[in-house]
Amino acid sequence: MSTRDQFESVSPIEYRYCDEEAVRYLSENAFIRYKLLVEMALVKALHKRGVCSASVVKEVVAACEKVTAREVYKEEKRVRHDVRALVNCIRAKVSDRAKPYVHLTATSSDIVGSANALRYKDVVLKVLIPALTELLSVLVRQTLHEAATTQIGRTHGQHAVPLTFGFACAGYVNRLGESIEALRELAGALPGKFSGAVGAYNASALFFGNPEVFEKEVLAELGLSPAMHATQIVPPEAMTRLFAEITIVTGICANVADDMRQLARSEIGEVSEGFGAAQVGSSTMPHKRNPITFENVKSFWKIIVARTTLVFMDQISEHQRDLTNSASARTYGESIVYAVGIARRLTGAIKNLSVDRTRMAENLEKGKDAIIAEPLYILLASLGHPDAHERVRTLVAEARVVRCSLLEAVAKADDLAPYLSKMTLRQKKILSGETSYTGVAEKRARSIAAYWKRRFGV
Repeated sequence: MSTRDQFESVSPIEYRYCDEEAVRYLSENAFIRYKLLVEMALVKALHKRGVCSASVVKEVVAACEKVTAREVYKEEKRVRHDVRALVNCIRAKVSDRAKPYVHLTATSSDIVGSANALRYKDVVLKVLIPALTELLSVLVRQTLHEAATTQIGRTHGQHAVPLTFGFACAGYVNRLGESIEALRELAGALPGKFSGAVGAYNASALFFGNPEVFEKEVLAELGLSPAMHATQIVPPEAMTRLFAEITIVTGICANVADDMRQLARSEIGEVSEGFGAAQVGSSTMPHKRNPITFENVKSFWKIIVARTTLVFMDQISEHQRDLTNSASARTYGESIVYAVGIARRLTGAIKNLSVDRTRMAENLEKGKDAIIAEPLYILLASLGHPDAHERVRTLVAEARVVRCSLLEAVAKADDLAPYLSKMTLRQKKILSGETSYTGVAEKRARSIAAYWKRRFGV
């Protein structure tokens, strides 16, 4: 492999969206290191079984620590097999006495499958989940800060009934928290394997009467557990579920970003992204302040969704093994890089979000007349009106025609007077707008934020 300018790369991850922390687990250098960890685990387990000496283990471990991706790729060009190239590079650095024990009883997928389980487990637990947890922490703070900030609710893009902005944020907090917990469980459960060429322990059974236990011993060196049943490859479902959940959690993030981007529309103007002093929104319109981060988040998510299709397609492998996933499976790590990018970018955007409470109040005021339609209909029904919903619906239509408020139309409706007279003072204040109609939005926002704050210690 030649060293080249990052701007000569094709993938935008290399020259634009790279995350250095994720790279430590997902680069080709990292993948080689993880495969070497599996080879080291094997020789350590062989020693514990009395198959090789401690000095052999010392030699093999020392050799593995010196092997580089560059030399493995050079050897692969010669032998046309990636894992055998890795093995040859290890063997070239040990004595003839140690050579027989390198890769003994293993098939390539024992090494690759276990290495993938370990590196994806590590990157999710050590990079992605901490990044998502930081996002959750920022959203929790936003929820608590805006728990009582009244905002018009929107369904189908239209004004619905009021809630609070904190209540809206609490929904994101809860969804994100549940998905982070699912990710942690799925990553921790990724299995490895050490059962040989077709999964029947043919090679290890030559030496051990209990090759299944030997498999556990090898994987225990790595902090992994074996799949209950494997062919030449680890069953793909655990990895598929993990990437499905990564798609879900980034979909939640994209939903947050999309909602914030909509609230930042000129006509709504309830929130806005932070904007740097020298930042440019348009190459031709100097006034533009675009919600670029929120748009980036949604764009990253679309890439992840498309890439997850590959993971599902790789679920099928003929009989005990085929190589139809040999290229596609190498791209999985890119989805995690994008997922980490989503979490970090969205965290920054929410942290620097400007909330315009005045604009929220103005937007609420514009639609406050229509808001009373729901409580009016429910109160009329509770007081015995036989067709309250239809009566309120026709009143709304009439008010629009004559261009008066719904409250004015109600006051002129003689047939409703008997019902209005039975309403409590609080109910009348809700209809007049003197008392907010937000249910328990503030209370729920605070309780949900408090729950996830305790659960994650943020």
